[in-house]
Amino acid sequence: AFPQLRSLNLSANRLQELGPGLARAAPQLQELLLSGNRLRALPGGLLPPAGPPAPFPLLSRLDAADNEVAELGADIAALPALKSLDVANNQLRELPAALADCPRLKEANFRGNQLRDKRLEKMVNGCQTKAILEYLRAGGRGKGKADSAREEVRKKKREKQQKKDSGDGEQDEVEDVSKLLVKVLHVSENPAPLVVKVSPGVKDVRAFIVCCVLKGVNLKPGNALKRFLTMQTKLHEDICEKRTVATIATHDLQLVKAPLTYDVQPPDELKIMPLGRKEIKAKDLLRQLQLEAEEQRKQKKRQNVSGLHKYLQLLDGKDNYPCLVDAEGAVISFPPITNSEKTKIRKETRDLFLEVTSDTSLQICKDVMDTLILKIAELNRSTLENKEGSGSDVELDALCGPGSLNLPLVVEQVRVVDMDGNLKVLYPSKTDLATVSSLLTVIR
Repeated sequence: AFPQLRSLNLSANRLQELGPGLARAAPQLQELLLSGNRLRALPGGLLPPAGPPAPFPLLSRLDAADNEVAELGADIAALPALKSLDVANNQLRELPAALADCPRLKEANFRGNQLRDKRLEKMVNGCQTKAILEYLRAGGRGKGKADSAREEVRKKKREKQQKKDSGDGEQDEVEDVSKLLVKVLHVSENPAPLVVKVSPGVKDVRAFIVCCVLKGVNLKPGNALKRFLTMQTKLHEDICEKRTVATIATHDLQLVKAPLTYDVQPPDELKIMPLGRKEIKAKDLLRQLQLEAEEQRKQKKRQNVSGLHKYLQLLDGKDNYPCLVDAEGAVISFPPITNSEKTKIRKETRDLFLEVTSDTSLQICKDVMDTLILKIAELNRSTLENKEGSGSDVELDALCGPGSLNLPLVVEQVRVVDMDGNLKVLYPSKTDLATVSSLLTVIR
């Protein structure tokens, strides 16, 4: 018996089922983490037969993502305090209407399930929990009210445009930005957190690195990817002071092979496949870029050069070059020059691995990362608002209501450790993201 137990983490095991003994052994349990197992039913045998006392009267968070759950039972409504439910990436085909009877359920993640009801599947990928529960409460119906809801969406857009035209829209826009949401997933809550090891050699070359994972971006519509890359270039010019104080690297998380090592290598040994180029040694890449820069100057008769060429002098006089190496030994980042084609971001990218390095200070890395996350959140909101290239978004608005734009991006903490595993930096910590707190709401 564990009468005082509040939190239990059983993530990343091989559990296929849980019995009712836990409800009796830990009556005060508030948080149960079961992600990354092989559970097939939920709650399954976890709840004892109905009758007083009610099982888990205080359980507010239940995380069972990345299992094999094919059945989500109606008895989930027997958890009176449940506020957060995560069953993402399972094998669910249906969601029970009883979910709408969970009195306190505020946050639910059903993504990554192949639901039979395609309208519902669209909603779980783009709507707030409240809209999903209302749809389930109506028995999966509501086509009629979707039509009227569409008209309501159009009406709100017209009113917003009228306010903007008359000069009253500025305050609305400020309020919209202030509602940007980011949710932090702590290392303790993540069954497979990403870790970056740092070799001692970077101390004399480019000592500081901060990393995190950002999930839930949308780069598919219209020119969203182009605007994302333009935003990164502007940050390099402005807050990074032309990469002299810090450098940003963004990667497609699905293409990153962890664990990662932040290391140094000699110029004639470091090999990378730069963006848009074939694999090449760092020494030869810099020589190639210098020749290109000289040719560009001659052709355009200018003193200044553009692109990667203007950052070459940042490596002058260094015997070793910094690099981020993946589990397969491939260099995926060569700061401050370039990323690798191997982890290049594409329109289909949903989850990002973000990296900021500096030879100036750790705090500069954090400040730049704060700003990067804010700018990505703004771009994500803008993409949803503009509905670029998506003909079905009006229907999604009708189903979800105006709050559908308020879905949070998820920032997963990443630990940077030395070669012995001692923690050097954890981002985001409790004090991080403070520099953008006036524009960003952080759920911790």
